Amino acid sequence: MKAAVITGVGSVEVTTVDDPTCGPREVVVQVAACGLCGTDLHILQGEFAPTLPVVPGHEFAGTVVEIGSQVNEVAVGDRVAVDPSLYCHECRMCRSGRSNLCERWAAIGVTTSGGAAEFAKAPVANCVKLPDHVRTEDAALIEPLSCAVRGYDVLRSQMASRVLIYGSGTMGLMMLQLGKLTGASSIEVVDLNPERLETAKQLGVTAVAATPDELDRPQGWDVVIDATGNEKAIQDGLGRVAKGGTFLQFGVSDYSARVTIEPYKIYNQEITITGSMAVLHSFERAADLFATGVLDPEVFISDRVPLDDYAGALDQFKAGKGRKIQVLP
Repeated sequence: MKAAVITGVGSVEVTTVDDPTCGPREVVVQVAACGLCGTDLHILQGEFAPTLPVVPGHEFAGTVVEIGSQVNEVAVGDRVAVDPSLYCHECRMCRSGRSNLCERWAAIGVTTSGGAAEFAKAPVANCVKLPDHVRTEDAALIEPLSCAVRGYDVLRSQMASRVLIYGSGTMGLMMLQLGKLTGASSIEVVDLNPERLETAKQLGVTAVAATPDELDRPQGWDVVIDATGNEKAIQDGLGRVAKGGTFLQFGVSDYSARVTIEPYKIYNQEITITGSMAVLHSFERAADLFATGVLDPEVFISDRVPLDDYAGALDQFKAGKGRKIQVLP
C-alpha cells in the first residue's frame, strides 16, 4: 500500500509499505481522511516517536475492510473513527484510571503505523461507529475534538468564567467552541495570524486581538488556555491569570521550551497551573458531540490534499497557513 513515512529527522516521503494485517481483536480500516497535527511536526523533528521510520497520522477515520477472528463489535463495511490511544492497562497510572499517562504510552501514528496511508490497523476497542449523517472524511476531526474535551475535563470550568485563548488554529478554535458550551461569560482569542482570527470571529468569539494588551481585562482572566505551545505566548499567558484563576497548558511545546513562574504569586493568589495530555475517556463523548453538529467541518477543514502531497501539506501546516489540513489517500 501507499503511505507517508517519516524516515528520519526532517525527512518524509510517500512510498510503498506492507499492507497491515490484523490480529484477533483488531481491524483494518481503509482510510478516508487523515488530519495533520502539531504532533506530526514534533515527530518530524525527532520528538514523541521513540523510533523512526514511522507512518504518522493519529487523526483518521475510514471504512472497515478486514476484521480479526474474535471481532464482533463491527463488521466489514462499517464506517468508524479511530481513537489512536494504546495503553498497557497494567501500570500504576492505567490502574488508577489515568491511562493517558500510561508508563508504556503508545499511539497509532506516533509509536506504530498510523493513518497517513491507504490502510491502517487498530484495536476494535478503539473504533467508534459513525452515524449515517456524518461524512467519513469529516470524522477525522473527532480525535482532536476528543483532546479538547479532555482539556475541559481538566479545567472543570465554572459557569460565567472569563476565558482567554492563545492561538486560533484548529485546537484553539475547538476550545472556543467547547468554551461556549460550558457557559463562559466571555471568550477572547489572541493570535498573530489575522486570517485565523477571522475564523474565530465567524465562530462567535467575544473579541479577538493580536495581544491581550488590546483587550480590556486589567484584572486578568479566570481561565487562560495556551493552544500554541509557543513559549513566549505561554510566558505571557501565565501573567494574565486572574486571582483564583487557572492556566491550562493545552498546546504541545518543544521539549526545550522554558518559562518562568512566580511561586509567591501562585501561592498568594491561589492560581492553578495545569496541563491536558491527549485523550482520556473522551473519544466517545467527542464522537457524540460531533454527531450533534458542535463543529462545522466546512469551517474547520481548510484543505484536503492527496496523500502524494503529504510533505507539502506538512510545510503548509508548519507555515501556519489554513486551519485543519487533511490528506486523502
